[in-house]
Formats: sequence, C-alpha cells, structure tokens
Amino acid sequence: MELENRKIEIRDIEDGDWYWIPRIVFEDYASKWEYLMVYSREEVDGLMVEVPVLAQVEKIISASQALSADREVEALKRIVAAQIQDVRTWGRARVLGYLSGDGSQILQPRRAVTPGRPVYVAPRELLERFYSFPSEKGLVIGHLITRSDVEVQLSVEGFRRHLAIIAQTGAGKSYCAGVLIEELIRKGATIVVIDPHADYVLLSLSRENARHEFSDRVTVFRNPASTGRYRGWSLGNVRSYEIVFTDLDPDEVCDVALIPENYRNIREAVRLALKSLKGRRYTPEDLIAALEDPTWIPTDDKGKPDRKLQAASSSAIKYIRALARLKVFTLSSTRVTDILRPMSVSVIDLSGLEDKAMNYIASRILSDVYEAVASGHYEFPVFIFIEEAHRFVPPKERGVTYAAPIINKIAAEGRKFGVFLTLITQRPSKVDADSLSQCNSQIIMRLTNPEDQAAVRSSSERLSEDLLEDLPGLNPGECVIVGEIAKAPLMVKVRPRITREGGADIDIIGRLADARRRVEGEAHAPRRPFTGELR
Repeated sequence: MELENRKIEIRDIEDGDWYWIPRIVFEDYASKWEYLMVYSREEVDGLMVEVPVLAQVEKIISASQALSADREVEALKRIVAAQIQDVRTWGRARVLGYLSGDGSQILQPRRAVTPGRPVYVAPRELLERFYSFPSEKGLVIGHLITRSDVEVQLSVEGFRRHLAIIAQTGAGKSYCAGVLIEELIRKGATIVVIDPHADYVLLSLSRENARHEFSDRVTVFRNPASTGRYRGWSLGNVRSYEIVFTDLDPDEVCDVALIPENYRNIREAVRLALKSLKGRRYTPEDLIAALEDPTWIPTDDKGKPDRKLQAASSSAIKYIRALARLKVFTLSSTRVTDILRPMSVSVIDLSGLEDKAMNYIASRILSDVYEAVASGHYEFPVFIFIEEAHRFVPPKERGVTYAAPIINKIAAEGRKFGVFLTLITQRPSKVDADSLSQCNSQIIMRLTNPEDQAAVRSSSERLSEDLLEDLPGLNPGECVIVGEIAKAPLMVKVRPRITREGGADIDIIGRLADARRRVEGEAHAPRRPFTGELR
C-alpha cells in the first residue's frame, strides 16, 4: 500500500511534553492504537534533517453538531435522511519519538510539527526498526497488537534493571513469563523459577508433549511433600530439594513448624530440646524423640521437672510432627551448584506447602543463589522468576516473610553482581512498594482492580494515564510493555509458546464430557451377580 493513499492532514495541533493532537476529518481513519508517522526537522549528529516521527493513536472520537441531543427525534431523522449530519472524527496520538542516526536510541522531537503537514500510517519497515534489536541483544516477545506483521523484540540488556509482570488471573502472565524463559535460555541464561503452584514444571515438554532442544537443560526440584499436580507426567529431570535440619536455628524451626510467637513456653521447650541434640546431625524425628523423653527439662530443688515446660514439650510434639511431614528436612542438603548451571532452567516446585514453609525454602534458595553470584563462586548472570510475588514480598505493614529480606536485597543490590529479578503477580497492591519500584521495566496485561492499577501507577514513571486506562480493555495475551526492556512503550500480542504451559485453566467442558462418558459406560457395562460379599 502506497503511503500517499493513507495520508491524513493535520488541521490543528496542541503541543505538549508528550502529546500532539491532530483534529482530523477523513473517512478511512486510523483505528485506536494504530501507529502514525509525520516528518519533522530535527538535529541528528549535528545536522538538521527530516526525520520520521512515530506516534500512536490513543483516542478516536466522532461527533456532529447537527446531531445534538437537544434536537427532536424527527428533526434528527430528517438531517440523517438529507445526509447533512456533518460528522467529524477527531483523533489524538501520543508521540513516541524518532530514531537516532545509528538506530540504537529513540529520541524525543524538540520542534513542533507544523499544522497542515501530512500524517501517514507508519510503514512496517519503520516499526520494525523501532521495535527490534540486533539478534544477540533481542528477545522475541510477539507482535504489535494492531500490526500482526511487525515482530517485537525486547532488550536483553534491559533485564539489568529488574522486571515486573503484572496481570489479573487468566490474562496470561505465567504464559508470558514462559515465553521470556524460552528466549533467555536460547541466549545462554541461568534461570531459577520460584513456582508455588507447579505452573512451570512442564517446561521440558513442547506443546505437543514431546521433548524439545532444551529439554535436558530443564530441572524440576520438587519438594517431597508436593501435591504432585503433574506426578503422572514424564517431566524429565526431576530431583528432590532438601535441607539439612541442623541448619535451622530454634526460631526458624518454630516458625516453619507454625508455632505462634506468643506460645513462648512451647517455643522455649523446642529451644531446649534442640540444645540437648547439639553436637550431632539430627532430623525432625530426632527432635520429636527428644520432646517425648524430656530429660533436658530443668528440675527444682526437689528434683521435680518444670511442669510448664513438661506440658509445653508435649504440646510441641504435634507441631514438629507436622513439620516432619514436609519431608524437606534431611541429613543432606541440595547444593546451590546443582541449581545453578549455565544455559539451564531450575524450577523450584513449592506446590502443596504452607506459606511459611514455602517462604523459608524460597529464602534459603535465593540467599544461596545471591551469595554464590555476589562472592564470585558462580560467574554467570542469574535470572530469577518469582511467581505469586505477593506471597513472598508483601508490604511491610502486612508482616515480614522469610523471603522478603533477601528479595528486597536482590531488588536493591542484585543487579550490581548479576542477579536479576522478575516479579510476577496478579496483586501488585499487595507487593512491597520498594521491591516493585525497583522493577524499572513492566509487562502489564489486563488489570481491572482500582487498587492494583494505583499500585502500577505509583511504581512506573513511564506508564501514561491513557495507557493505564487501556489496561481493562486488553484481551488475554495482550500487554503493555514499558521500561528498559523496550525502546518505547509497546502494546504487544504475546507469541505462542514452544513449551507446554503448566498454569493454564483446566478444560472444564472436556472434563465434564469425560465424566459423562464414564458414567454412561458404567451404566451399559454388564452387572455381575451379587454373591453376598462386599468388596
């Protein structure tokens, strides 16, 4: 299509920091979110030249003074019949900028566009230059929502400033994270995924349930107490994640065992029982044995044991038995060197755990990873994806979790050493504001909750009010991308994944049909005669 055939005349301009507003009258007008182009004289490499300035349509309004609400219905009908309604379409577009001489940067125009100059629908070639990077520096995320022929890439270097993926349930945030993981592993990345719901355990499988080229580079570290959501699947490399019980101090034991802080006598009984085991390796079962035979309880002058501690010791047993059932504490620990490997993905499956136990394990892993990279023992960058981030790093007024301090530390200092965060959440208002604000890049999908929109607004300097207003209208798989990972704000349709998604909704129609067929099959099956015996 020739540019001259898609020309739009600017009739008036309101100039501002980010916006120019053409009031346009034409039949084949551009749709909302379409990309437009206008030529402007700007300084490039010390010379004044004509450059194509890119803008995106934010609002389209049609109005007619003749068809006003004040007129009678019959008068309106006559105006329409006579075709004198004088309908005018007004559009507003937000300036995105123009490319620098070498195409590596997007610059903001310093001069106003002259009224009367033609505006064009932006050609594909210009959009591709705007939203692409050299192959070694780009991650293919999808295509522009309004232009399916324009592939969009994100900057690998942009991940140095942390990322947040934000969307309400069902909008596709975990699916999008899977696309980024696919792209990063191709670049050689070391990836650790904190996975509370087993949403990423199928990464070693393709969408057709086959193996793919990186299947052997994906390891699922499964808690022995996992709910086993995908236990019947062939996941490839699955290993247990275990922690030496003797590494926990008494307060950690009590907290992971969910002993309330105000149960002081029970916590003291646990402390004294652990002290009696000091000097040897022990398991939760050894602690239970010590609590059942409390020879460590102090006695009075008459040799009688402290009754309060005796009762507390008996009460403590049920908590430690519940802790033992987690089956994560053993005599040997999973080494961080097993988790950190170049060009690999380690999925930490925490499904089925209580929040405190989940937080403790996440804190141990993240602390070990951070220490390994910061100390130089692991020499490659590590990309950490934390699903359900609001569970691990909530606002401080909601209480401090085990994982919150190390996540906040990585958010503040991790990029200096090569540890980069991606926080994934459907409730940004329930994520610590300090950590969220460190995420200089954001991928935001459908979001309708006002509190969550306000949290996004306060954490992102690059998200305009107009883009924020568009969030409820996004379809599943569509997103707004702002920050260091993109040259300019983007509206993208995420590409199909290569790997199988674990967090997708169940096929409820198919499952109901399966249940119906089973019942119908049982109804037609021959009945065996009753023998008088119940099986």
